[in-house]
Amino acid sequence: MALPLFILGQDADPRSERGVDCPGELPPASDPALVERARKAKEALGERLFVLGHHYQRDEVIQFADVTGDSFKLARQAAARPQAEYIVFCGVHFMAESADILTAPSQKVVLPDLAAGCSMADMATFDQVEEAWEALEDAGIAQDVIPITYMNSSADIKAFCGRHGGAVCTSSNARRALEWAFSQKKQVLFLPDQHLGRNTAVLEMGMSLDDCVLYNPHRPPRPEELRGKRMILWRGHCSVHGRFTAESVDEVRRRIPGVNVLVHPECRHEVVLKADYVGSTEYIIKTLREAPAGTSWAVGTELNLVKRLAQMFPDKDVSFLDKTVCYCSTMNRIDLPHLVWALESLVLGEVVNQITVDDDTAHWARVALDRMLALP
Repeated sequence: MALPLFILGQDADPRSERGVDCPGELPPASDPALVERARKAKEALGERLFVLGHHYQRDEVIQFADVTGDSFKLARQAAARPQAEYIVFCGVHFMAESADILTAPSQKVVLPDLAAGCSMADMATFDQVEEAWEALEDAGIAQDVIPITYMNSSADIKAFCGRHGGAVCTSSNARRALEWAFSQKKQVLFLPDQHLGRNTAVLEMGMSLDDCVLYNPHRPPRPEELRGKRMILWRGHCSVHGRFTAESVDEVRRRIPGVNVLVHPECRHEVVLKADYVGSTEYIIKTLREAPAGTSWAVGTELNLVKRLAQMFPDKDVSFLDKTVCYCSTMNRIDLPHLVWALESLVLGEVVNQITVDDDTAHWARVALDRMLALP
């Protein structure tokens, strides 16, 4: 039966729009000439270069990473390599900012494509959060609120939390960060991912959904809606994980008998409730690594990583939770041509797309990060 979508452009559907035919041979996924150029440039830079690759990166890029991991692991790895003059971060903008904050002033952090942002991080701007804090002051509760921001946020938002006594958290230590926060104040303003905040508070800490209120910066809640709520959840989400639905889980269980559903806590609350296992990217990798051979897994996270995990663990049946293709579009902006351009520019002594965080922002963001690192 013919596929409804001709993803590789090698055929045409007469019932669809004209112009979809792609005659001739398609180029290979990774141009061998670009692969060789990247290899030579990296070899020429030697120990002066350290390449970081986030788990969601394309395979053509991840092959050149010295270290792979999630955003915070990579930023800490960069800080642990003071001899590296150049840190090329194959990830997105907020990750490169964190690397600049945690590395020495002499080190230069490069993002191969400045368009590689994060839709979740962009859902909480500094001005919006400042206005929200003013609303909390007007409601008479700001003195009882401590801000906690997910790692997936801009340096400005991390600095905001640092200035107001708050901290950063990751998907791995969100519960510990919230327990610390509630030992300080009565309420938490959780930025910018509502799903991680809700899932952690309700499923891990025993709160109810009524303990949470959603803060929409475009339509702020009334003061009386904020008072008494333990979790004030910013109305932000991950564009990848937010696409999984409860129906996705039901469908995969019908299709694959005995399947284990493993999802990231950035998924919607109703998806997490239906899943068998929930955890960070590192948790997902660890769970699959330790799973018995022959078991079946449907994984709810970014598709590049799921495909890579299926290759890493061929003794298990690893599939994507949803039928819809679900790459992180901004993460995928870091492609081989951009990486080659960045590396070859460094070989020539030209630093392109350097990410720098101003001293004041870096100081307060570091304060928030250090509070996280001090958690028990």
